Amino acid sequence: MRTWIESANAADCDFPLQNLPFGVFSHGGDAPRCCSAIGDRIIDLAALEEAGVLDAGAPVFGQSALNAFMALGPAAWTSVRARLTALFRRGGDPAIRESLALKSKALVPMTEARMHLPFQVADYTDFYSSKQHAYNVGVMFRGPENALPPNWLHLPVGYNGRASSVVVSGTEFRRPLGQLKGPDEGMPRFGPSERFDFEVEVGAVVGTPSKFGEVLSVSEADAMIFGYVLLNDWSARDIQAWEYMPLGPFQGKATATTISPWVVTKAALEPFRTPAPAREKALLPYLNDAGSRHYDINLEARLKPENAAEATVLSSTNTQYLYFSAAQQLAHHTSSGCPMRTGDLLGSGTISGPEKSEWGSLVELSWGGKEPVRLASGGDRCFLEDGDTLTLLGWCEGDGYRIGFGECAGKVLPALPIR
Repeated sequence: MRTWIESANAADCDFPLQNLPFGVFSHGGDAPRCCSAIGDRIIDLAALEEAGVLDAGAPVFGQSALNAFMALGPAAWTSVRARLTALFRRGGDPAIRESLALKSKALVPMTEARMHLPFQVADYTDFYSSKQHAYNVGVMFRGPENALPPNWLHLPVGYNGRASSVVVSGTEFRRPLGQLKGPDEGMPRFGPSERFDFEVEVGAVVGTPSKFGEVLSVSEADAMIFGYVLLNDWSARDIQAWEYMPLGPFQGKATATTISPWVVTKAALEPFRTPAPAREKALLPYLNDAGSRHYDINLEARLKPENAAEATVLSSTNTQYLYFSAAQQLAHHTSSGCPMRTGDLLGSGTISGPEKSEWGSLVELSWGGKEPVRLASGGDRCFLEDGDTLTLLGWCEGDGYRIGFGECAGKVLPALPIR
């Protein structure tokens, strides 16, 4: 498909007509409102709704979050996507193309827009669904014989995180303070994390809710997912190592979770579905799934120190390395009767492939700090330093087009003084 927005027809454009992701933006002094993207332009969905050329079935796009639109369900998602395709396709509906006033109001240059958190995060759950990552971390702490926990091949391991610290790309934040205790120290001390890390992940965004006590099948869970974002679950490895027994991650994971400003819909990703990986042990029936619910999404992590001339590509990996799909994670989440809500966010867990260049965190790439990673701008890293900006990129390669997620970036600032 080609569009009359010429910048969107370039083969390396993240936002062709086939994509049409959803987000929230503001322009000038206007209030945040819902939008889509095509080429180098923001599509002001609230302006189209007000002009009467776009109807989701209810007035939802003037709001500062996508939640109301997502809650309308798959029929509305499909209808709006089809309408936008018709409006922007070459030779399609001329309602915008031939109206100078509407075109001027509804199409905003991306360089002039400010992106916001795309949806109100109801709850956040982070999983641990990349086998290579789980194996790598397990080898460091337990040795190769006991690298994978005994439950790992049977269920999507996860924990409930903090929705309040999910932030949009571009947000800067302070290095966390916490309790630290080295192996040779008799007592813990309080100070800035010395082993601060990133994690390459994708996040599934729940569009429609489930009921309290309801248990979903994998296919039912898949139908609830509105779309996907890039996700970086920043991790203080040293704080986590001291606190996580016996209950799991807490403050070591609570500082920030950065997501991309664009939610790429499941419909846009449909051509890039892939089969599940081979199962080493048979899954229980409620998780067993013959459908192709994994995706072929290329992922890249780049680190740029403050004042550096260039960034270093630390990791190039792919979502195909996930052992459990987001639909399986969501089905497992409801197996206890736990209700899911519009705006729930499910992190995939760090995504790592079999080659070292495909490992999705510094704790793996530096092998726990023993093998520093050389940077293109000079120097090296075992873990993140103050002033570092870590950027995730993600895209699917189509036939002459790509489906991109935009950037998911965050900068680490110095810790607050200890009082």
